Amino acid sequence: MSMNDLITAARVSKAWPFQEAQRLLKRYPDGTKPDGSPVLFETGYGPSGLPHIGTFQEVLRTTLVRRAYEAMIGAKPEDGKTRLVAFSDDMDGLRKVPDNVPNQDLLEANLHLPLSRVPDPFEKGHESFAAHNNAKLREFLDQFGFEYEFIAASDMYNSGRFDDALRQVLRKNQDILDIMLPTLREERRKTYSPVLPISPSTGRVLQVPVEVLDAEDGTIRFTDEDGTLVEQSALGGMSKLQWKVDWAMRWYALGVDYEMYGKDLTDSGVQSGRIVKVLGGRKPEGLIYEMFLDQNGEKISKSKGNGLSIEEWLQYGSEESLGYYIFPNPKSAKQLHVGVIPRAVDDYWQFRERLAEQELDKQLGNPVWHLARANGGFEGSEAPGAGDSLPVTYGLLLNLASVLGAEASEDALRDYLASYIGDDKITPELEVLIGTAVAYTRDYIVPTLNKRAPEPNEAEALRALDAYLAGASEDTSAEDLQTEVYEIGKREEYGFESLRDWFKALYQTLLGSDQGPRMGSFIALYGVENSRKLISEALER
Repeated sequence: MSMNDLITAARVSKAWPFQEAQRLLKRYPDGTKPDGSPVLFETGYGPSGLPHIGTFQEVLRTTLVRRAYEAMIGAKPEDGKTRLVAFSDDMDGLRKVPDNVPNQDLLEANLHLPLSRVPDPFEKGHESFAAHNNAKLREFLDQFGFEYEFIAASDMYNSGRFDDALRQVLRKNQDILDIMLPTLREERRKTYSPVLPISPSTGRVLQVPVEVLDAEDGTIRFTDEDGTLVEQSALGGMSKLQWKVDWAMRWYALGVDYEMYGKDLTDSGVQSGRIVKVLGGRKPEGLIYEMFLDQNGEKISKSKGNGLSIEEWLQYGSEESLGYYIFPNPKSAKQLHVGVIPRAVDDYWQFRERLAEQELDKQLGNPVWHLARANGGFEGSEAPGAGDSLPVTYGLLLNLASVLGAEASEDALRDYLASYIGDDKITPELEVLIGTAVAYTRDYIVPTLNKRAPEPNEAEALRALDAYLAGASEDTSAEDLQTEVYEIGKREEYGFESLRDWFKALYQTLLGSDQGPRMGSFIALYGVENSRKLISEALER
């Protein structure tokens, strides 16, 4: 496949990253900005709490669009045709104390200070609460191999690099008020100002009316918390902007071309788009995505800490499976909890195995193609991971680990696999899943197992299966074992209305769960004699 083939296919692909990239191609038909600078993608992060997968997904999805755009213009990542900025709004005031951080009293005493000036409650040596959370975010992004530039609002404000844009906000202060005031409740209008001064007496971010005295030198006037009338500069870190104005100012100052955001910010996006136009800039292109929900269907919140952390996902699943789960249908809400991990692992590998056999247009719709490009997993137009497959499913690993129960360990699981598939088939990817399968089973499967006694007809069917296994060798193929399991379930004398009832009986009596693997594969992996012991234990209940 040539680069020209890739460009042609990419420009007509219906995969959502390419559909998003099409909007950028309409913005810049020749694939470059008028001034020759790189097309700028941005993601925003508020470090008021620990980053979670909802934060991570925005960087991943934006990267997917970035790489899709590069494919459409025939560029490689190293060509420098695009940039990705991960922006932290760490000048925002700490509005409330998060539920999931230590030293609550320390944070309570520093409410309304800029996040970059709030002491680090984790006491890890970082200069501020924001610095700690920023470091965690960068650690996550680096772990996944993303290419990005990190920018902190505090650096931009304090260094004066935002000063020119702030002057423009002051010049357009009344125009911005004309946009914002009609959207606010009457009480809020009385105190609203595009500029939020930093109190010279307390250091807190103030929500007070502000009078612009001189836009060119940045002078403003406001009443401090103690009632003192203050005249000071709005420049050099002595103020920050109201959220929607700040967002628009950032688009204007940095020249942002693409930024996606959650559905809850839809109205903010509209108003910030109007403000950036007043400033003389252009609203970026962007996707409005649906939010991640917890297992109770509630929106994930950094301050509540009710989201699944990246560490938790990686404790029970693989990096690739996390990317896979995030990839599809960004406009649909997704529940995010540990229960979705096993299916995500197996689905990822199904798509990865399928990739090599697909035509180019189908490859461009395959999540694995996009995920490999997101972190530099392959070059040019080749198919990443082509033909890769796992010798066993993750679901089967979990079932084996659950049967081992208290004896489940990475060594025990690896020994079973080695005897089944051979040592040479235990790849680094499979090694990761052996560890996560043991952890997932220990924490989420074993505590819920409940092996019931079989009903009389089920017991007869189990005896028939045991009789077959008594004459089977340990190297009987999974296919032959599965065929016999099917045949027993079909026999009228055992009274199963459907094969589904037979399989359910096997899962509940032998494994202690309502769902399970292909029994032929399980018996082959666990061993014929060991499987007979499970049947014997079930018949004795």
